[in-house]
Amino acid sequence: MGVGRFVYTPILPLMHTQAGLSAGTGANLATANYVGYLIGALAGTLLPALVRSTGVLRGCMLALVASLAAMPLTHSTTVWLLLRLGAGVFSALVFVIAVSSLLGHLRDHPAHLPGWAFGGVGAGIALSGALVLVLRTVGDWETAWWASAGLAVALSAAAWGLRPEPAAGPTASAPETRPQAAGPRTHRWFSALFASYTLEGVGYIIAGTFLVAAIEQTSPGWIGSGAWVLVGLAAIPSSALWAALGRRWSRPDLLLAALAVQAVGIALPALVGGVAAALISAALFGATFIGVSTLALGAGAHLRFPRSVALLTAGYSVGQILGPLAVAPLLHHGYHQALVLAAVVVLAAALAALVLRIGFPHHLPAPMSQGTRREPAGPTGSS
Repeated sequence: MGVGRFVYTPILPLMHTQAGLSAGTGANLATANYVGYLIGALAGTLLPALVRSTGVLRGCMLALVASLAAMPLTHSTTVWLLLRLGAGVFSALVFVIAVSSLLGHLRDHPAHLPGWAFGGVGAGIALSGALVLVLRTVGDWETAWWASAGLAVALSAAAWGLRPEPAAGPTASAPETRPQAAGPRTHRWFSALFASYTLEGVGYIIAGTFLVAAIEQTSPGWIGSGAWVLVGLAAIPSSALWAALGRRWSRPDLLLAALAVQAVGIALPALVGGVAAALISAALFGATFIGVSTLALGAGAHLRFPRSVALLTAGYSVGQILGPLAVAPLLHHGYHQALVLAAVVVLAAALAALVLRIGFPHHLPAPMSQGTRREPAGPTGSS
């Protein structure tokens, strides 16, 4: 999923210079991918049988590989849009199935173990970024897409034996609404969390799409691709580290800290420039963007708000769609203004997280059944 979803970021500058891709079309391709991701996430939510199907998981992995391999076969913008749309759908379903399996099978294991598994997204980013970094000196944008498809084939082979989460039995699912009635009303905290996570979707995806291109505007080309590798490397341990911090601090505190750090990281290449700023930016961004997701989803599960994960994922996905569209008018002047706007939006997400801290119910009544014991097994542990 890390390859299929994010390899577009380091390849984007190559497509600008070698395939004649305009900045506006590049933003549109990114938006198509995020629309597909929303469709896939909603499909996994509304059709639970998909999430429990080994055939769907394997089919999506193969389709994701095909969407990468088909990119260099055409110069049609319409076909590219459809391919990135499909890649979004398939990567979302792979992610939803993998996370459901992860949290289901590791429910009674220490929180850092699921955290390391989430680091697989970072590993995919790092591997694909390193691949493009090497190939940019010996190949072209088409070679980069072919090589990323080959990498995705190898990773799909390694993931082929993953078992989706089994269907919940009636004793696990029937009492799902009973503990909610026993606890306090959590609507106001969930509203602040929803606003924060949706704003994060807007700000994070602007950086996640255009960070490499922005760095390459003022630095040697290899710095941009190298920074993207660093993003992935920093992301690998991030969820596990945030989970460890969760033993001492609450999720709202950690969410606020992660968003503030991320805003600084996003703004650095635009406000400071230079190689050092680019590398620091990559490290801060990589260390926070997966951590923010696991913290926010863990907080939603802790609040036991009905369908919290689905609602938060939908808001985050809508934010990702809006992000590239919001900065498209700014791209005519380069990418730095887009990064500044992204940093401002992430700061707004941090302010919403600050509101979440006010009176946050750190201790809720214990769930009354096995079916509601999912929250402590989230990737950030208990607060």
